Amino acid sequence: MPRLADHGRRRRQITDAARRVVARDGLAAATFQTVAAEAGISVRLVQYYFGTKREFLLATHRAVAEDAGTRLAARLAALGESPPRAVVRGILAELLPADDARRQDAVVLDAFHSAALTGSEVAAADTIGAPRVIVDLVAGQLRRIEGASRGTSSADDDAWLLVLAAAGLAQAMLVDPPTAERAGDLLDRLLDRFVGGASGR
Repeated sequence: MPRLADHGRRRRQITDAARRVVARDGLAAATFQTVAAEAGISVRLVQYYFGTKREFLLATHRAVAEDAGTRLAARLAALGESPPRAVVRGILAELLPADDARRQDAVVLDAFHSAALTGSEVAAADTIGAPRVIVDLVAGQLRRIEGASRGTSSADDDAWLLVLAAAGLAQAMLVDPPTAERAGDLLDRLLDRFVGGASGR
Protein backbone atom coordinates (compact mmCIF):
# COMPACT_ATOMS: atom_id res chain seq x y z
CA MET A 1 0.00 0.00 0.00
CA PRO A 2 1.25 3.53 -0.70
CA ARG A 3 2.18 5.52 2.39
CA LEU A 4 -0.30 8.17 3.43
CA ALA A 5 1.10 11.68 3.38
CA ASP A 6 1.94 13.22 6.73
CA HIS A 7 0.06 16.44 6.12
CA GLY A 8 1.19 18.17 9.31
CA ARG A 9 4.82 17.43 8.55
CA ARG A 10 4.47 18.64 4.98
CA ARG A 11 2.80 21.87 6.06
CA ARG A 12 5.58 22.43 8.55
CA GLN A 13 8.17 21.83 5.83
CA ILE A 14 6.54 24.59 3.81
CA THR A 15 6.21 27.09 6.66
CA ASP A 16 9.81 26.44 7.73
CA ALA A 17 10.90 27.23 4.17
CA ALA A 18 8.77 30.39 4.19
CA ARG A 19 10.41 31.48 7.45
CA ARG A 20 13.84 31.14 5.92
CA VAL A 21 12.82 33.10 2.83
CA VAL A 22 11.23 35.90 4.88
CA ALA A 23 14.19 36.10 7.28
CA ARG A 24 16.66 36.27 4.40
CA ASP A 25 14.82 38.30 1.75
CA GLY A 26 11.74 39.89 3.32
CA LEU A 27 8.03 39.15 3.27
CA ALA A 28 7.48 40.27 -0.32
CA ALA A 29 9.97 37.65 -1.48
CA ALA A 30 7.87 34.81 -0.05
CA THR A 31 5.96 33.60 -3.11
CA PHE A 32 4.74 30.15 -4.12
CA GLN A 33 7.79 29.84 -6.35
CA THR A 34 10.44 30.93 -3.85
CA VAL A 35 8.98 28.92 -0.98
CA ALA A 36 8.66 25.81 -3.15
CA ALA A 37 12.29 26.18 -4.26
CA GLU A 38 13.45 26.69 -0.67
CA ALA A 39 11.50 23.61 0.48
CA GLY A 40 12.68 21.51 -2.47
CA ILE A 41 9.15 20.68 -3.59
CA SER A 42 6.87 21.65 -6.45
CA VAL A 43 4.86 24.85 -6.62
CA ARG A 44 1.76 22.71 -7.12
CA LEU A 45 2.36 21.04 -3.75
CA VAL A 46 2.60 24.39 -1.96
CA GLN A 47 -0.64 25.43 -3.65
CA TYR A 48 -2.27 22.16 -2.59
CA TYR A 49 -1.58 22.83 1.08
CA PHE A 50 -2.05 26.60 0.97
CA GLY A 51 -4.43 27.92 -1.64
CA THR A 52 -3.29 31.53 -1.42
CA LYS A 53 -0.16 33.42 -0.48
CA ARG A 54 -2.01 34.93 2.46
CA GLU A 55 -2.81 31.43 3.77
CA PHE A 56 0.80 30.28 3.86
CA LEU A 57 1.96 33.60 5.28
CA LEU A 58 -0.51 33.40 8.15
CA ALA A 59 0.43 29.75 8.73
CA THR A 60 4.07 30.81 8.85
CA HIS A 61 3.28 33.50 11.42
CA ARG A 62 1.39 30.93 13.52
CA ALA A 63 4.35 28.53 13.32
CA VAL A 64 6.70 31.22 14.65
CA ALA A 65 4.27 32.05 17.47
CA GLU A 66 3.82 28.37 18.34
CA ASP A 67 7.57 27.79 18.52
CA ALA A 68 7.97 30.84 20.73
CA GLY A 69 5.15 29.55 22.91
CA THR A 70 6.84 26.17 23.24
CA ARG A 71 10.11 27.80 24.30
CA LEU A 72 8.27 30.03 26.77
CA ALA A 73 6.40 27.09 28.28
CA ALA A 74 9.69 25.23 28.75
CA ARG A 75 11.26 28.25 30.47
CA LEU A 76 8.25 28.72 32.76
CA ALA A 77 8.34 25.04 33.67
CA ALA A 78 12.04 25.35 34.53
CA LEU A 79 11.33 28.42 36.68
CA GLY A 80 8.67 26.53 38.60
CA GLU A 81 7.72 28.40 41.78
CA SER A 82 10.39 31.08 41.36
CA PRO A 83 9.67 34.60 42.69
CA PRO A 84 7.52 36.71 40.34
CA ARG A 85 10.39 39.00 39.32
CA ALA A 86 12.38 36.00 38.10
CA VAL A 87 9.34 34.74 36.19
CA VAL A 88 8.76 38.14 34.57
CA ARG A 89 12.44 38.29 33.61
CA GLY A 90 12.20 34.84 32.08
CA ILE A 91 9.12 35.81 30.06
CA LEU A 92 10.72 39.01 28.76
CA ALA A 93 14.02 37.26 28.01
CA GLU A 94 12.14 34.95 25.65
CA LEU A 95 11.31 38.00 23.51
CA LEU A 96 14.99 38.77 22.94
CA PRO A 97 16.90 37.43 19.90
CA ALA A 98 19.66 35.90 22.00
CA ASP A 99 20.37 32.94 19.70
CA ASP A 100 20.04 32.09 16.01
CA ALA A 101 16.52 30.63 16.27
CA ARG A 102 15.14 33.60 18.20
CA ARG A 103 16.95 36.03 15.91
CA GLN A 104 15.38 34.47 12.82
CA ASP A 105 11.96 34.55 14.48
CA ALA A 106 12.42 38.21 15.48
CA VAL A 107 13.29 39.17 11.90
CA VAL A 108 10.26 37.27 10.58
CA LEU A 109 7.91 38.86 13.10
CA ASP A 110 9.27 42.32 12.28
CA ALA A 111 8.54 41.64 8.61
CA PHE A 112 4.95 40.72 9.47
CA HIS A 113 4.62 43.81 11.65
CA SER A 114 5.76 46.04 8.79
CA ALA A 115 3.35 44.32 6.42
CA ALA A 116 0.50 44.83 8.89
CA LEU A 117 1.25 48.56 8.96
CA THR A 118 0.93 48.83 5.19
CA GLY A 119 -1.87 46.30 4.81
CA SER A 120 -0.03 44.67 1.92
CA GLU A 121 -0.49 41.00 2.85
CA VAL A 122 -1.63 40.80 6.47
CA ALA A 123 -3.55 42.99 8.88
CA ALA A 124 -2.73 43.98 12.45
CA ALA A 125 -5.62 41.82 13.67
CA ASP A 126 -3.84 38.78 12.20
CA THR A 127 -0.77 39.23 14.40
CA ILE A 128 -1.86 40.75 17.73
CA GLY A 129 -2.86 37.59 19.64
CA ALA A 130 0.57 36.43 20.82
CA PRO A 131 1.61 39.75 22.44
CA ARG A 132 -1.61 39.85 24.43
CA VAL A 133 -0.96 36.38 25.83
CA ILE A 134 2.48 37.52 27.00
CA VAL A 135 1.05 40.69 28.55
CA ASP A 136 -1.48 38.61 30.49
CA LEU A 137 1.30 36.37 31.83
CA VAL A 138 3.37 39.35 32.97
CA ALA A 139 0.36 41.09 34.53
CA GLY A 140 -0.41 37.96 36.54
CA GLN A 141 3.09 37.98 38.00
CA LEU A 142 2.90 41.70 38.79
CA ARG A 143 -0.28 41.09 40.75
CA ARG A 144 1.53 38.36 42.70
CA ILE A 145 4.16 40.88 43.76
CA GLU A 146 1.88 43.57 45.15
CA GLY A 147 -1.34 41.68 45.69
CA ALA A 148 -4.37 43.85 46.24
CA SER A 149 -2.25 47.01 46.32
CA ARG A 150 -1.79 46.81 42.55
CA GLY A 151 -5.12 47.14 40.78
CA THR A 152 -5.97 45.09 37.73
CA SER A 153 -5.73 48.03 35.34
CA SER A 154 -2.39 49.15 36.83
CA ALA A 155 -0.90 45.65 36.47
CA ASP A 156 -2.17 45.41 32.89
CA ASP A 157 -0.75 48.83 31.98
CA ASP A 158 2.64 48.04 33.54
CA ALA A 159 2.69 44.66 31.81
CA TRP A 160 2.10 46.33 28.43
CA LEU A 161 4.91 48.81 29.12
CA LEU A 162 7.31 46.02 30.09
CA VAL A 163 6.47 43.88 27.05
CA LEU A 164 6.68 46.82 24.66
CA ALA A 165 10.01 47.90 26.15
CA ALA A 166 11.37 44.35 25.77
CA ALA A 167 10.11 44.27 22.18
CA GLY A 168 11.93 47.53 21.48
CA LEU A 169 15.08 46.10 23.03
CA ALA A 170 14.70 43.04 20.81
CA GLN A 171 14.57 45.23 17.69
CA ALA A 172 17.64 47.18 18.79
CA MET A 173 19.54 43.93 19.35
CA LEU A 174 18.96 42.96 15.71
CA VAL A 175 20.88 45.94 14.36
CA ASP A 176 23.19 47.07 17.17
CA PRO A 177 25.71 44.53 18.56
CA PRO A 178 26.61 46.68 21.61
CA THR A 179 22.95 46.68 22.64
CA ALA A 180 22.85 42.91 22.26
CA GLU A 181 25.86 42.62 24.57
CA ARG A 182 24.13 44.76 27.20
CA ALA A 183 20.68 43.22 26.83
CA GLY A 184 20.72 41.35 30.13
CA ASP A 185 21.78 44.42 32.10
CA LEU A 186 19.21 46.58 30.33
CA LEU A 187 16.48 44.06 31.08
CA ASP A 188 17.44 44.06 34.77
CA ARG A 189 17.40 47.86 34.83
CA LEU A 190 13.94 47.84 33.29
CA LEU A 191 12.73 45.45 35.98
CA ASP A 192 14.35 47.59 38.69
CA ARG A 193 12.20 50.50 37.52
CA PHE A 194 8.92 48.56 37.47
CA VAL A 195 9.39 45.80 40.02
CA GLY A 196 12.34 46.74 42.19
CA GLY A 197 13.93 43.92 44.16
CA ALA A 198 10.60 42.50 45.26
CA SER A 199 10.44 38.73 45.47
CA GLY A 200 6.68 38.63 45.80
CA ARG A 201 6.46 35.40 47.79
